Amino acid sequence: MRTLALLIAASSLLPLAHAATEIGTLNGAQFRIDIPDHWNGTLVMYCHGYNPKAVAFEADKPLPEQLAVFPASGAALAQSGYSAGGWAVEQAVVDTQSLKRYFISKYGRPKHTFVTGHSMGGFLTMMIAEQFPTDYDAAMPLCGPLAPTLSFIGQDAFGSVVIFNYLYPGVLPEPGHFPAEFEMSKELVEKVQSALDAAQDKTQLFLAYTRAHSTKDLAGSLVLITYVVKELEQRAGGNPFDNRGVIYEWPGDQNALNDGVKRYAASPAAALYLETWYTPTGRIAHPMLAIHTTYDPIVPTRVPAAYVTLTEEAGTNNLFVQQYVHHDGHCTMTPEEISAGFRELQAWSEHGAKPSNGAEPR
Repeated sequence: MRTLALLIAASSLLPLAHAATEIGTLNGAQFRIDIPDHWNGTLVMYCHGYNPKAVAFEADKPLPEQLAVFPASGAALAQSGYSAGGWAVEQAVVDTQSLKRYFISKYGRPKHTFVTGHSMGGFLTMMIAEQFPTDYDAAMPLCGPLAPTLSFIGQDAFGSVVIFNYLYPGVLPEPGHFPAEFEMSKELVEKVQSALDAAQDKTQLFLAYTRAHSTKDLAGSLVLITYVVKELEQRAGGNPFDNRGVIYEWPGDQNALNDGVKRYAASPAAALYLETWYTPTGRIAHPMLAIHTTYDPIVPTRVPAAYVTLTEEAGTNNLFVQQYVHHDGHCTMTPEEISAGFRELQAWSEHGAKPSNGAEPR
């Protein structure tokens, strides 16, 4: 049964020429809707990134600058906190679509509807665009891992975890043996970085393998990946990753490393869960503009590059553009760059002005 507990920061009964922020709960997921002065009829559905817990919203807290660009353009912005934390794509898709229907029932049908999101939210943006082609006019994934979950986590990230555990045993828990209290923390990141810094010969090889720019970047990504692996084991009901047939390319003694890393067999049911949530198809019906940084230690650029191939195979590459911005870090594009990308996407969707692949125009 749908439940709705509303906290109104500015009354939704006001005419839409007045700015309004509505915060409430829909089917167990908190949401926030921001409608600007003189709403232009465009709705942007925003999907947030990976968070261990479901996101809650505060009525008196302003929008982050990266999101404030949408109401500043005249568009309404609606975002769900999802009814679950972690890799909650199964819940997030339902919650985002429910919020979209709620928005329409209360504020009217928008003239144009776009979907966007950062990181896991970029993945969700891609997924929603593929699964609900009649609901959205265009999509803008930001720093998203636009590839199958089993691929970019199972082959790429999981490989980094098992290699780290082989090179630096006992620092991080092993897959399948996570203590119940295992959590991400600043102290754990510092512990991992200390282990990396204390063994420079091994670490230089590991940096070359991962293409990370520093031990700080590598430590942060390893702790996050390890936590994600733990959370996915719990979510999927077992280990979804199988590395028994993987031959790791290593810049040092490749035979010793492949002989030494621990091998894992996947639970078929767990692997099927991740295959379902989600394996992209590349089949999109409307424009999609993806934006990524040139260096991302969490979602390396080779991951979203996979979507180019998927759209080519699906015959939809005319609807996909991949742009980059000159920054280091995960999701570090500026509000101005997000705003510029959104303007390009609107012009493409509404007037057929397709942007160029490559560097985002300055």
